[in-house]
Amino acid sequence: MPDSPQSLNTESPSEHHPDLDLYDSVRLMEVFIDDQRVAVEAVRAVAPALAAAVEAALPRIVAGGRLLYAGAGTSGRLGVLDSVELVPTFSWPRERAVAVLAGGEGAMFVAVEGAEDDEAQGRCDIEALRPTRDDVLIGIAASGQTPYVLGALAAGRASGCLTIALANNPGAAVLAASAHPILLDTGAEVISGSTRLKAGTAQKIALNSFSSALMVRLHKVHGNLMVDMKATNAKLVRRAVALTMRAAGADEAAAREALGRSGFSVKIAVVMLLRQLDAEGAQALLARHAGSVRRALADR
Repeated sequence: MPDSPQSLNTESPSEHHPDLDLYDSVRLMEVFIDDQRVAVEAVRAVAPALAAAVEAALPRIVAGGRLLYAGAGTSGRLGVLDSVELVPTFSWPRERAVAVLAGGEGAMFVAVEGAEDDEAQGRCDIEALRPTRDDVLIGIAASGQTPYVLGALAAGRASGCLTIALANNPGAAVLAASAHPILLDTGAEVISGSTRLKAGTAQKIALNSFSSALMVRLHKVHGNLMVDMKATNAKLVRRAVALTMRAAGADEAAAREALGRSGFSVKIAVVMLLRQLDAEGAQALLARHAGSVRRALADR
């Protein structure tokens, strides 16, 4: 297991671009953007491991479990972002996507020095959530050594949670501490040690891919349409109308009427339109099929 910054790939000086500070802006853009390709390749390499984590998480979430996230710094903020975005995108209950961040909520905006080194606090923050065997805990740490995340994972294991870890260094302690270790091997950074670059990008891709795949498996998507969103602003209202029109083959007036009668639920509106049901009937039909629009439409 790496035991010093020099032995961590993410902390090692890059052998490329030693004169980075001499580049003009165009060259800097090319270098930074091109380096992000490594992040995509790193996540693509662990697609089977991410898929296995989705399969393991699915029955727990179906049983009522929560998605819990734990991290520090950039990694922790990415966990917060993933948890927050599930609410408007998939109408996921806010209380079922909970992120803890070293240093507390304020650390989302201002770095709290030393918070990531507090293993006991990581354990305490997860224990405060009263985790159960149905919960899924994702620990995120670029270095893979972050004490706060190790404490969180320890608390998750003790409660019977399914534990998943994302790290960017081989042999990382957080990987060994989880049931589903996901190594995002992005190597040295162009700016040495700045894991907000491709290491962070790889984490964002992995988190997006994991949670989005889970939501698809939970019938939050019909075809490739986002049919379980929350229309919480004017832009999202327009999006809900467009999605309903496309999924149901309806005109705008019919889509808006169905959405209005369904509490602006795209799912319910689509089933109403295609099965000629009222909102209550469409909702009941969806409930019989675990929220799957496809199965509800096929039910004769």
